Order: sequence, then structure tokens, then C-alpha cells
Amino acid sequence: MPTYEYECQACGHAFEELQGMTDAKLTKCPKCHKKKLVRMIGSGSGMIFKGTGFYETDYKKKTPPAGDKKDSPKPAAGSTPAPAASCGGGCACHPH
Repeated sequence: MPTYEYECQACGHAFEELQGMTDAKLTKCPKCHKKKLVRMIGSGSGMIFKGTGFYETDYKKKTPPAGDKKDSPKPAAGSTPAPAASCGGGCACHPH
């Protein structure tokens, strides 16, 4: 149940009241008994988590297994990769 803040416009008395969301607003001040209460807009309360809780490790990225690496080893500098298909030797990839 939420806690609502009220303030009396007649005497200035301010207080909090625990009420259900469907309960009617209070209108009569408990201090001066005049019907001059106004419900204030409060900041609300923080979220309340019940249960075992949330942990930093719950949403961490999982590291891939050793054989599943996306980064393949880079070829050594100065080496040229072999052509994908045989071209017959009459091209720029096979120097004479």
C-alpha cells in the first residue's frame, strides 16, 4: 500500500497516511478538523525487491569456450595468402 502525503490548507498540518490505491482521499484534518486537506504529490518510494536478489554476475556476458574464438590468428607480416582456387599460373598471384 502506498503512503500519501497530506497537508491542511487551514492550519498547515502535514502528515503521511498509509492508504490503498482505491481508498478515497482524506478530506478532514486530524488536527483542526476542517475539511481543507490536500493530497500532495510525493516523491514515492524506491523499488523493493523480494527474494534472493540480483547479482552482478546474473547479466554478465559469458566468455566463449577456447575453440569458439571469433578472432582468428593473424598471418605473419610479409607473407601473402595462398589463392583460394588454382588459377593456372598465368596471373599476378603467381610470379614467374
